[in-house]
Amino acid sequence: MSRKLSAVAAAISLLSSSQLIAAPKNIIYMIGDGMGPAYTTAYRYYKDDKTTKTVEPTVFDSILVGMAHTYPDDNTVVTDSAAGATALSTATKSYNGAIAVDTKKKPLKTMLQMAKEQGKTTALVATSQINHATPASFAAHNESRRNYDEIANDYIDVKVNGKLPVDLMLGGGTKYFIREDRNLVSEFKQSGYQYIDNLTALNKIDAIPAIGLFAEKGMPYAIDQHPQRLEKMTEKALSLLDRDNNKKGFFIMIEGSQIDWCGHANDIACAMKEMDDFAKSISIAKAYVNKNPDTLLVITADHSTGGLTLGADGDYRWERDVVTGVKASVKSIVKTLKDSKNPKHDWEKLTGLDFTPEVKKALTDAQNDEKALFSVINNFINEASFTGWTTGGHTAIDVQVFAHGQGRELFIGSQNNTQIAEKIISFIE
Repeated sequence: MSRKLSAVAAAISLLSSSQLIAAPKNIIYMIGDGMGPAYTTAYRYYKDDKTTKTVEPTVFDSILVGMAHTYPDDNTVVTDSAAGATALSTATKSYNGAIAVDTKKKPLKTMLQMAKEQGKTTALVATSQINHATPASFAAHNESRRNYDEIANDYIDVKVNGKLPVDLMLGGGTKYFIREDRNLVSEFKQSGYQYIDNLTALNKIDAIPAIGLFAEKGMPYAIDQHPQRLEKMTEKALSLLDRDNNKKGFFIMIEGSQIDWCGHANDIACAMKEMDDFAKSISIAKAYVNKNPDTLLVITADHSTGGLTLGADGDYRWERDVVTGVKASVKSIVKTLKDSKNPKHDWEKLTGLDFTPEVKKALTDAQNDEKALFSVINNFINEASFTGWTTGGHTAIDVQVFAHGQGRELFIGSQNNTQIAEKIISFIE
């Protein structure tokens, strides 16, 4: 069978399956950026109650249904977040760096835009800047993910049926929305949006439309400042959408953005805190579905980051207690130790590791080079916990697919990331 005929057959099969399942009124789409299978496995051990013999399952285990292939539309095999999110939002594979455009750089309609066309309320929530690659690929179109100002402009300029595309936005990004050349926040306010710029003021938003920007770029790491920031934003977003009382329902994309950032840094404790925040957000979404059975929850990753492995250097062990003992990101530990007056105290307080002569010498030797100091600290934590990494970039391994609620059975099995989008779009349309 030709590739074209195979695609047609797959589309017919998908349509037949969708017709047998009533379309959910609400769709909650969650993306763990960089969250490959090793991350959910590590999280299970990280959260384990060691007083029991059995390793307890997590929220991820309760709703696992399949796997997805993440390759982009080129010969690299390894996708970036922009191409991954474009596939997950438009059902079309594109090149690395593409924000909802095809390989010819032509705009692709996203499922959020389709939902808006159908009269649904729309929302984006992320711990990165809200115009970062993943959220951007749901509401903007650009040939490069790096064009942050242009992407932010699209949130005002690319209208759907004459209306702004996203009714609720929560995340970071004031640098891109309040600029000398254009103040997008003022434009949102003029369009009737409530605006807040502090996470502690989240409860001041009492209705949609609204926008909350809580950092200049991405929000601080969960391990360093707000361990429950995505959880709080998810809870608030779903309460606002529920209160909105739109008879057509809603579409929301929620991203655990910084799982990926911690993976790029090969920072295991940072990654697990991001996983914890994401998992708690999923629990909130799952509880919402349980109370509102006309809602579909789908969760996946755009790719895996860092080549994370549990067990390294030939030792058959992974020391989760070492990971739980780390109290700050390696980036933050570097800042503290660089000018520390009491490095022994700060080292033991922040890492939970002994300040051995080896540690003292390595830190002293790297004292005047932040990059070297970062590497030294990271290596000690990874070696002590037997955590392995193969890269500071992405990998091409398949990622997991999770689903709960009305229509979950469509996502069972091995599938392309574009097929996830095709199934969700079939419900929206």
